[in-house]
Amino acid sequence: MTDASEEAKQIEKLYEFGERLNEAKDKSQNVKDYEGIIDATKTSLKSKQLAAQLIPRFFKFFPNLSSRALNAHFDLIEEEDLAVRVQAIRGLPLFCKDTKEYISKIVDILGQLLTAEEIVERDAVHKALMSVLRQDVKESLTALFKHIWNVEDPSQDETIRDKVLCFIRDKVFPLKAELLRPQDEMERHITDLIKRSLGDVTGAEFRMFMDFLKSLSIFGEKAPPDRLKELIGLIEGQADLDAEFDASDADHIDRLISCLFMALPFFVRGASGSKFLNYLSKHIIPVFDKLPEERKLDLLKALAEISPYTTPQDSRQILPSVVQLLKKYMPRRKTGEETNFTYVECLLFSFHHLAHKAPNATNSLCGYKIVTGQPSDRLGEDFSEYYKDFTERLSSVEDLTRATMKKLTQGMAEHNKAMAAAKSDEAKDSIKTQKQNTTTGLRTCNNILAMTKPLHSKTPAFIGDKGINLSWKEAIKPSLPSSSTAMGVKRPATAANGSNNLATKKGRGAGGMQHQLVNRALEGISYSGRGGGRARGRGRGRGWGGRGRGRGRGYW
Repeated sequence: MTDASEEAKQIEKLYEFGERLNEAKDKSQNVKDYEGIIDATKTSLKSKQLAAQLIPRFFKFFPNLSSRALNAHFDLIEEEDLAVRVQAIRGLPLFCKDTKEYISKIVDILGQLLTAEEIVERDAVHKALMSVLRQDVKESLTALFKHIWNVEDPSQDETIRDKVLCFIRDKVFPLKAELLRPQDEMERHITDLIKRSLGDVTGAEFRMFMDFLKSLSIFGEKAPPDRLKELIGLIEGQADLDAEFDASDADHIDRLISCLFMALPFFVRGASGSKFLNYLSKHIIPVFDKLPEERKLDLLKALAEISPYTTPQDSRQILPSVVQLLKKYMPRRKTGEETNFTYVECLLFSFHHLAHKAPNATNSLCGYKIVTGQPSDRLGEDFSEYYKDFTERLSSVEDLTRATMKKLTQGMAEHNKAMAAAKSDEAKDSIKTQKQNTTTGLRTCNNILAMTKPLHSKTPAFIGDKGINLSWKEAIKPSLPSSSTAMGVKRPATAANGSNNLATKKGRGAGGMQHQLVNRALEGISYSGRGGGRARGRGRGRGWGGRGRGRGRGYW
């Protein structure tokens, strides 16, 4: 151990080196002084702290000693003493202030240091990174993102990757207006970095990136169609729409449904959903029965919510599949099986909006007589049996719905009596929840009756406006401007309502809680089938909904 007198001499010597370098007009001539500072990194703790300040300060004047100086400084970062480490970290931005070629290396090291456990050390790393980012944001971001897409040793690099992602989310994204200058150039650059990172991400990470991209001006409300197409393309890639579909692959189903809801705001803005609808029509709806029970409603809700924004061509393509599914859940006669009214609501809503865009397609599907003057009207063919079959199914589901509404109304009266008699807050909260469930059930039933009524005509007027508010969507108050609830792409840990909750923390999908509420309200009448967690198994990389990432693991 260095004694006090020797340490004092070392400190004094270091101050002399620093003073001479400060005073020298041509500092590059004072090689011995700078070497003395470098050598001090092997001495006492206080000398190391002082050397950590002096090495980066005069670094640019001694290019021939750059490797030696950097290695000595990096050794200080690995010191056991916290004060030495913190001082060494604080000095890192100075290495690249005038020598830009070191930015990538310094950012790489700072990225690794984000795993520091000591708060003061971690704060020093954050400040140092922000300092380097402000020096050269383009080069710094590129180096930082390499920690996201280059994970060669998952056992070690996963923690670093997570910390880098958190830093980008918490420190970089909120300062985009300040950091991303010039705006168009840097927004494009960070977009390219994000796109390169999407090959192996969790669902939470993908939603985070998409939320950020949507906030950029280049993808704003005035963005040209090709920009929307670019974002939809990213979502389509995550949904894996080019892959063969396996109905037992819960991971793929989860991603598909989540991505459908993420894409919805872009469909509203005019982006094409053709690829999604084509995949649903060809691969998903034909095997609907084989899907996990806990995901069926999520898929139908997604279909219902995107149906108002489909093109006539896409509507015509998917209508036959929707009609077949609708017939399945609208039995022609009472079968003794319970009816899932929420399924029926979703499918009727989808049917109306799709048929509104391709009305004559229903002639050969439901026996209607809609005239558009096109050969596809097929007016010379007899589809009267189809009309009889379809309207009988409508009448059957209407009878079931009215019976359900009667029971729900009776239940509401009982809830009101129970509320008046309830003593404890706990009992009142329980009854309040039951009343809310019943209200949701009644809303579902009212929607069904409103949508079946016009379909009895041989030339029905299909609903293509916002006249029907889906039961799981918050009611729009007439006195307020119309607004749609955000299509949630948040992390499952944040509980949200209805279809906006793409994945609740129990592994349930969009609108899962609302599904439970509706079916509890219709207990004994409506099928209630949810349960089970999500399965892994695509081997694509990171789990879509969990933190258990790693190459070769399940995507969600």
